[in-house]
Amino acid sequence: MKLKTLALAVGAIGALGAIPAAAQQVTFMTGPQGGVWVPLGGALKGMWEKAIPGLSVTATPGAGIANVRGVDEGKAHIGFGNSSTTVDGVAGRAPYPKKVTNVCQVANIYPQYFQVVALASANVKSLADLKGKSLVTQPKGNTGELLTEVVLKLNGLNYQSLARANFQASYTDAVSMMKDGHAQIFTLGTTAPASSVMDLASARDISLVPVDDKTMNALKKENAGYNKLIIKAGTYPKQTQDVPVIGYSTHIIAACDLPEQVVYNMVKTMASNVDSMAAVNKAIAGITPKDMAIDIGVPFHKGAAKFYKEAGAM
Repeated sequence: MKLKTLALAVGAIGALGAIPAAAQQVTFMTGPQGGVWVPLGGALKGMWEKAIPGLSVTATPGAGIANVRGVDEGKAHIGFGNSSTTVDGVAGRAPYPKKVTNVCQVANIYPQYFQVVALASANVKSLADLKGKSLVTQPKGNTGELLTEVVLKLNGLNYQSLARANFQASYTDAVSMMKDGHAQIFTLGTTAPASSVMDLASARDISLVPVDDKTMNALKKENAGYNKLIIKAGTYPKQTQDVPVIGYSTHIIAACDLPEQVVYNMVKTMASNVDSMAAVNKAIAGITPKDMAIDIGVPFHKGAAKFYKEAGAM
């Protein structure tokens, strides 16, 4: 399919809506500042524009749940998502106000780790120890914030049980609060090691709070998209033991009505440039089309399915 110039001034209609087959402009929702989705989004934008003649990608900040809603509502065409909360959207479960119907699976790319990071001085050994502490997490409705609220609930707590709950759109701002002692706990869902947590560890002694089996089993019963992952000893400074945490997958979603050939070319480009993606996030190293094509319960985009079938991965 040959891409032609988009003649319509999309901005004038307030929402992007479906892209006609002739279009070459796509909006890509990435993640919060300080997280890995921003640089990874920049790397994907670069490789897609280089490999697909005429394609122009505009990368914007975002977050897991916001991206799923943004794509479904026509505010973006592609975005990063978290497998667990995208499945919630497809099923029409909270925190989504309604079932999402225009969100399709493009590719799984790497595991995400829900990290509960405590200042060593706070003496937090378990999730139950969060009671009475000051905490910083992402804005209401973001994946990390949602999981924080659920984990508190599963341990008989809520935000009112804390000394204070802070909500920051930027991981960088959250780390500043921790460095200054305005928060004792930082929760986020991202790669391990996370650059923001490494930044914090360079200034303050920290500890990772493990997930216990009771919390993990209760969470998995609510949503099968969650799994226990291990952050290996030595991942962060002074981390002497393996730490079990809640895990899920980062994946890429697209509007189901995005042209098949555009998505096909995007997936093909990703599969041919794994090393470039891994240079931004080493967790992507060695990923294969078969890994990218694992069924997580979100319908595949026709363009993605076409590539995976050709590659023998589906």
